[in-house]
Order: sequence, then structure tokens, then C-alpha cells
Amino acid sequence: MSTISRRDALTGGAGGLLLVKPATAFGSQANSAVSFGVIGTGGRGRYVGTFMAQDKNARLAAICDKFPDRIDLGKTEIPGASGVPAYRDLNQILAKPDIDAVLIATPVYLHPEHFELAVQSGKHVYCEKPGGADVAGCKRLLAAGAKARKDRTMQFGYQQRYSAEYLTAMNYLKTGRIGEMKLMMSYWVLGGPPPTSYRNPYAGQDEKLRNWGRWEETSGGPIVEQDCHGIDTLNWYAMDAHPTRACGTAGLRYPIPYGDWKTDYHNIAFYYPNGLEGWLISIKHTAGYRDVKEQLYGSKGLLEVSRKYYKLHGPEGDWRFPNADDLRDRSLIEKRDSPREITIDAVEAFFKSIVEKKPTHMWKTAGESTLTAIMGRMAVHQKREVTWDEMMKSA
Repeated sequence: MSTISRRDALTGGAGGLLLVKPATAFGSQANSAVSFGVIGTGGRGRYVGTFMAQDKNARLAAICDKFPDRIDLGKTEIPGASGVPAYRDLNQILAKPDIDAVLIATPVYLHPEHFELAVQSGKHVYCEKPGGADVAGCKRLLAAGAKARKDRTMQFGYQQRYSAEYLTAMNYLKTGRIGEMKLMMSYWVLGGPPPTSYRNPYAGQDEKLRNWGRWEETSGGPIVEQDCHGIDTLNWYAMDAHPTRACGTAGLRYPIPYGDWKTDYHNIAFYYPNGLEGWLISIKHTAGYRDVKEQLYGSKGLLEVSRKYYKLHGPEGDWRFPNADDLRDRSLIEKRDSPREITIDAVEAFFKSIVEKKPTHMWKTAGESTLTAIMGRMAVHQKREVTWDEMMKSA
């Protein structure tokens, strides 16, 4: 397989502007709304880009992707995209002074470079997670974030931090509702049946770029690219501390027909300051079964939170079991369901922070959460305990 050219991946070669049309003004929204561009119109770019285009504080101004077929999908699926300029070189979209903000939804290994360029352009940035695929990339992202303008919002696609249910759990944690917390657990259990074949329609230097999610070099692998959501939540509930070391086990239950993922299940323990532990339990290919949530174990209660709900459990009322074999749960004190997809909450917060001139700076926590995932990946690949300092010195 040919090595990917970073320059080609970054600029789309000599393609430049694919199609130029006058930007479509969305009624009275056009003058006051935040104009934004979508960089990367793959599946995630179209998904988040759609929510952005529908936000009352936003106005889509341009889209960008290296590949014409992705441009076509973006124009078809993102509301309003058929009437705005489409580029194949992100440098052109970043150079446009009439674009206030950008969504970066490119392959993971390009996030540090694309984030750095967006910061240098002076734009507000919403960058998809994770921060990068390796330690060097994350260090580059952190260095770029440190140079970002203080009046610019730098947000990442760790949506849990903007969900009403996750925020309620954080408030209960801070106010001592569940007492002293010493253990957290993140479950990332989901997936259909294991794949048995893969038809690769691509060849040449673009093959790995097109199939970036299947290679550790370009995606970070399952722990970094997928499980990073839960890991970010663990770091967040540790009051944005990162763990000092990690150890765990992992393995591959089913052969991989294409790509180089080395594991499809993970049990990793992260050790934080002050005796706090965070466990990641991750299983892929679960025949459709899904269990994605976090549990926070305190001395006075338990908080369980997910993208769909939060629950508070505790010893209030008559919680004693009549006998040791009665395992029915009587501990539920409080429950609330999420009213909508939490990505909408994150997108709304992004544009609101810009309109209200209350910028958020998420680059440090996003970089450290990604590095935490990389430390966990190193621990299970090398089958030993890995420390934060060791991981940071590896690149």
C-alpha cells in the first residue's frame, strides 16, 4: 500500500475550488449568524454539519473535501450546502475572511495539522475527536492550542461535556451528593456481528486515507478513536486530571478481514491522583447489544449517566434486602431521560459561546484525554503498566 502524502491529504492536490456559487443567505439569519465552513464531508462531517446548519446562530458558508464524491454527498445531505462554495483545498477555506468558524471532521491523524492551521487562521474551531492518533500529533495539537487567540472558541467533539444529564451528574459530584468517589467505570460495549469480509474499492496512495478508520496509524485504533469518549468522561469527572499510569488486558476475538486493529475488547484501569481509579470496559462485535454509559461510585450513592439518561442510586428509604438471595434493585432515587441527541447540545454550545463572546478553550482537556487513551493502548499492546511520563517521552 502506498504511503499517504500529507500534502495531498491536506490540500487535495491541485484541485482547489471545485465549485463556486454565491453563498446562500438564510433570511434574517444571514447578517447576525456565525458563518462556518465544514472541512471534511465524510460521514461525521455531514452528520455534525447538518446539526450546525440547523442551528439558529449559524450560517453555512462553504464546504471542503479532497474527494469530489464526498463533496457531492455534502451538497446533497447538509442543508444549504448545494448553494455555497465547495473547495478541495482547506487552505482556501481558511483564508476566507468572511468565514468565522470551521468544523474539522477529517481523518484522525490529520487533526493536529488541520487544527494548527485553523488556529493560525484565527477561526473559531470545532474539531472532531480524538485529538490525534499518536503522541507526537497530540503534542502538536497542544502546542497549537496554547497559541490560540483567547477570544476564539476551541471546542472538540467530546459531546458528553455539554449534555444536560452529564452536567447534572457533575453538579451532584461536586456538591457531594454521592459522597467521596474513589471508583469510576466507563462501558463502551456495542457493535453488530464481527465482519468476515471487506470489499475495498480504493487503490493507490488514497487507499489508506479513504479507509482511515481501519488502520491504527490513521485512526489511533479502537481505544483511541472510539473509546476516547468514555476516557474523556473519566478525566472530566476526575476534575480534569489525567491519570498517572495505566494497565490492563485486551485481545482479538475475531479475525480482522481488512486493516490492522489488534484488539476488539479492552479492560483497562487508569490510576488518577488521590487514590481515584477509572476503569474502561470496551467490547466490539456484540451482535447488536449496546451498553454505553459511565458509573460513578461514591460513599453515599451511585451515579449512572449515558447519552440517553442519568440515574441516581443511594441508600434512601428502606433499601435493605429481606434475604441474601434477593438481588432486586430498590436503590433508584432519581432518573431523567435526555430530550435529544447530545451532539445538538454540543453544537448549540459552540455557536452560543461565539455569539455571546464567552469563548471556551477545550484544547488542553481534549489533548490530554486523547493521550490518556494512547497510554491505555500502549499498556494493553505492551502487556504491562505504562506511566504518563513514559508515554509522553515516547515521542
